Amino acid sequence: MILSRFRARSTTTRVSPAPAPTTPHPAGCPFGHGTAASEPARATTPRTEPFTEPFTEPFTDPAQAAAFLRQFHAEHPGATDPAPRVRQVLDEIERTGTYRHTPQELSFGARLAWRNSARCIGRLYWRSLVVRDLRECGSADDLAAHCFEHLRLAGNGGRIRPVISVFAPDRPGRPAPRILNAQLVRYAGHPRPGGGWIGDPAGGQLAARAADLGWKRGDGSFDVLPLLVQERAGDAPRWYELPDDTTLEVPLSHPDHAWFADLGLRWYAVPAISDLTLEIGGIRYPAAPFNGWYMGTEIGARNLADADRYDLLGTIAERLGLDTSSDRTLWRDRALVELNLAVLHSFEEAGVTMADHHTESQRFLRHVAQEKRLGRPTPADWTWIVPPLSGGLTPVFHRYYDPADPTLRPAFVSRTPW
Repeated sequence: MILSRFRARSTTTRVSPAPAPTTPHPAGCPFGHGTAASEPARATTPRTEPFTEPFTEPFTDPAQAAAFLRQFHAEHPGATDPAPRVRQVLDEIERTGTYRHTPQELSFGARLAWRNSARCIGRLYWRSLVVRDLRECGSADDLAAHCFEHLRLAGNGGRIRPVISVFAPDRPGRPAPRILNAQLVRYAGHPRPGGGWIGDPAGGQLAARAADLGWKRGDGSFDVLPLLVQERAGDAPRWYELPDDTTLEVPLSHPDHAWFADLGLRWYAVPAISDLTLEIGGIRYPAAPFNGWYMGTEIGARNLADADRYDLLGTIAERLGLDTSSDRTLWRDRALVELNLAVLHSFEEAGVTMADHHTESQRFLRHVAQEKRLGRPTPADWTWIVPPLSGGLTPVFHRYYDPADPTLRPAFVSRTPW
């Protein structure tokens, strides 16, 4: 549902506003298109022991910490005066360079990052996000095991749950492990000897890297990539095959065309973004995979249709018998509608949660109205909120929104190098 890329982190940060005083009141967007993770920078092995001397330039920005804590208290009716907690945190930052969120602060911050995601149309459900506090997990093996459990929990037999798994934060001298996959589940791309691809070109780079590490790549169109985890800068990543019970997939068919099932198409049910950093109150969590559920157009109008992905519109048009001799026959448009109809039909037949773009557009405007009643803006990137199919037929097309603010925190942000 979220997000592919959010803008890079800025040194100037604004927190989302608290609700109006009289009103009580938190996973590039879970509706998102991830791209293959870039090659991480090489670095020397970091020191692992904690710093004990006072910090003249804290690792964590005290102003961001204080602003987040005040917002946390402002949005929790009945919360105590934030001043003691703010003093405690500022003292901890002065002594150690950073601080630790309480479980309640972590959950609120993760939900708020979803609420602040300007590219996500599914924010109406931000309060329902299940937050898994896994900050004590440090090894690659444990992190991979928890990611697999994340997929099982989120898949939920087809009734998809929005889930985020928050692993250890970066600390002074101790950068935390990273997940190198753009999404926890994604298909590999295999280059053809004569040019072109088998599978998903977006998974080509990670597939090549995994193969260099020892993964036995296949040659199919829907080969699930292994999970790659890097514990420390400079270390070789470790790769892990996804257990079968973690990868819920839906075979695609069409309600009116029996031949569609013969194409052998399928897609996975849980879009879990894993290459963004969760930033809350100045603390950065570089491994925090999160998911919502798919909106049909993400698969039907982007993943399977884009020319730099599976590029299936020509195949669909040919099987439909469409005239492809001219763009004026609108053969791409007609093929695109049938492909999206097949995706929605298949997920419904399989009992797997999926939203359609008309319904989700209406729900997003409900979210905007709710936030307005609470005295809060709803930053939105129009180019991402408007669906890639029949955008002008949806209510989100015909209006303006509060501008996206790259300094707004908490947020999911592009991951910085080691």
